[in-house]
Amino acid sequence: MLRRSRHDREILLIALPSLAALAAEPLYLLADTAIVGHLGTRPLAALALAATVLSSLVGLCNFLAYGTTAQVARLHGAGERERAGDLGAQALWLALAVGLALVACTVALAPPLVHLLGGEGEVARFAIRYLRIAALGLPCALLALSGQGWLRGVGDLRTPLIIIVAANVANVALEVLLVYGLGMGLDGSALGTVVAQLGMGAAFAWWLLRATAGTRRPVWRLMRPLTRMGVQIVVRTASLLLAFAVASAVLARTSDAALAANQVAFELFVFLALVLDALAIAGQVLVGRSLGAGEALSARAAGRRLIELSFLAGLAMTLVLLALQDVIPRIFTSDPAVLHELSLIWPIFAGMLPFAAVVFALDGILIGAGDTRFIAGAMMLAAVVATSIELASLAFGWGIVGVWCGMLALMAVRLATMTARFAGTRWALVGARASA
Repeated sequence: MLRRSRHDREILLIALPSLAALAAEPLYLLADTAIVGHLGTRPLAALALAATVLSSLVGLCNFLAYGTTAQVARLHGAGERERAGDLGAQALWLALAVGLALVACTVALAPPLVHLLGGEGEVARFAIRYLRIAALGLPCALLALSGQGWLRGVGDLRTPLIIIVAANVANVALEVLLVYGLGMGLDGSALGTVVAQLGMGAAFAWWLLRATAGTRRPVWRLMRPLTRMGVQIVVRTASLLLAFAVASAVLARTSDAALAANQVAFELFVFLALVLDALAIAGQVLVGRSLGAGEALSARAAGRRLIELSFLAGLAMTLVLLALQDVIPRIFTSDPAVLHELSLIWPIFAGMLPFAAVVFALDGILIGAGDTRFIAGAMMLAAVVATSIELASLAFGWGIVGVWCGMLALMAVRLATMTARFAGTRWALVGARASA
């Protein structure tokens, strides 16, 4: 029987609000899809293309949340509240700078981006227009990432949840008004998102700027730790996205049924990862705070407990998926060919979840420690191994099973490298300064 730990209460107090905040985004996307879906097939297809670009850009910028959480938690644990406030202001300026650059690039490159994803004709025209309008909200979306990261770092999980839920409710209301009430169609959907993001970004900016700080002006010396860690987290995220993209590209050249089955399994994996990501966020906060306070043993103990809880959560998911392997796939499709492809990979998909859960926990622990250079290197190695297997699957006709063996290898390499790192001591550097 698993014994209780003194860290359990803290983990739950961080993980549960984080889970609710993480779940708000897919629920918003679901509502957005339902609203636009009633406009017709072409607007919905255009939304899918534009949303792919926008979500990828925001995903690559998650360093604004993760890097800020790790460094602010460390400073907070060390009792350096003013320096933590300085970092909040720098995170704000960095988010605005990156966001404005992304707006310019997205508006200018919208046509080739949409065509690269396969958009043609009227669907492409709708997607380009939507993308150019919705891109205006990117600076505020990135501001929200920085704000979430800072508030998590100081231990405030309630405020981000309230702001995110309020913004998503406002977004749905605005879209209904603009799309149907004022007859603006797809443009109304994009504009509603921008207005909601503007309010969300303003709320997080207010929290970032109200903290005690030595300066609120942009100062490169103070911003540099965020950019250094940010580059390393971007490399880690981009490597992961590359492995997923190659998997889709290989299956697109295999069969429509294999590609459809992969989409079902991948979306289920992303959904289940929400729960595990909430535990990883708890790892970022607890480990960063403990190391900042000079308590390496406490950081290691919290890390071990997070690994245990994550493994149990992943194991529970595996058991449910295996028990319902003839039920869950039929929720998404009735096509016999797609169901057959899903049956081939279901044991791999379900069986790797406990180990993926441990990987996510280790990711959060090492990010909390500021050990992002190691994480980036480990992810690059894992992506090379995974993409090699995926490409071999195309060359030798291994089909969807070969591609998911590549995904399994991705997790196995990450598990091996990060477990070895956690077992050592180089990541657990104490003090207000992160090890990255």
